[in-house]
Amino acid sequence: METILSIKNLDKKFGNIHAVNNLSFDIKKGNVYGILGPNGSGKSTTLGIILNVVNKTSGEFSWFDGNLSTHQALKKVGAIIERPNFYPYMTAIQNLKLVCKIKEIPFTKIEEKLKTVNLFERRNSKFKTYSLGMKQRLAIASALLNDPEILILDEPTNGLDPQGIHEIRQIIKDIAANGTTILLASHLLDEVEKVCTHVVVIREGIKLYSGSVDEMTASHGLFELKVASGEEKLLELLSDFEGIASTKLEEDKIIATLNKPISAAEINNYLFDNGVVLSHLVKRKPSLEQQFLTLTNNK
Repeated sequence: METILSIKNLDKKFGNIHAVNNLSFDIKKGNVYGILGPNGSGKSTTLGIILNVVNKTSGEFSWFDGNLSTHQALKKVGAIIERPNFYPYMTAIQNLKLVCKIKEIPFTKIEEKLKTVNLFERRNSKFKTYSLGMKQRLAIASALLNDPEILILDEPTNGLDPQGIHEIRQIIKDIAANGTTILLASHLLDEVEKVCTHVVVIREGIKLYSGSVDEMTASHGLFELKVASGEEKLLELLSDFEGIASTKLEEDKIIATLNKPISAAEINNYLFDNGVVLSHLVKRKPSLEQQFLTLTNNK
């Protein structure tokens, strides 16, 4: 599979702040990648470096298997890394024509891209009449005008209401379904879990995980257990059971995390045979949030 972007040992320091710390990962064609981390973790700085708007301190990155210079490669990239900035008294069509002139590309794709982002009906409305979500969608349309091989988005749903968030996420999925590779930075676990196929988790500029979202959430899961009385005995029995990696008390439930497959029937029979009768037993697949918290708490 073609490598669209390869980042190796990337470093960026702003004085005493180590914004990006020895970061390495690859972006393969046809996937949706999320760079996931809290605010201030180095996501935007990383995007700025690969788009040539921030100078790296050390390390390297290469586009399209290293076959193109960064300048040439960026002609095949669409990106939105700042808030949409269009002329307020110009219509969507007029604004996009201006973008085409600046990028030296023909006007032929304007209507098609407005349809992609569901703004065709409002193509002759002035930008100042648009909602925040519509402004963001127009920015996506402008980034698509050159039919990029990869679309880069920095916090694409930031500040939007639930309807706006839903619309942007659906548009991202539709663009990806048509074969465009997507790289988005987000601090929202929900966003990455719903939209992305792959995730790079970073904190304080350091990579904690890189791989598919499915693999990250495909551990053996966890049990939620409750008992009317005898919590201490339950915790003791669970810690002795092979396949239970850890236990913790969370509100009125005990959470047992698994490191091998265990059925609910197995654990229930084991506890019953040892004199513990459960009032509640549920097996759950871990969410991306749980995996993320495990990663960031253990580092």
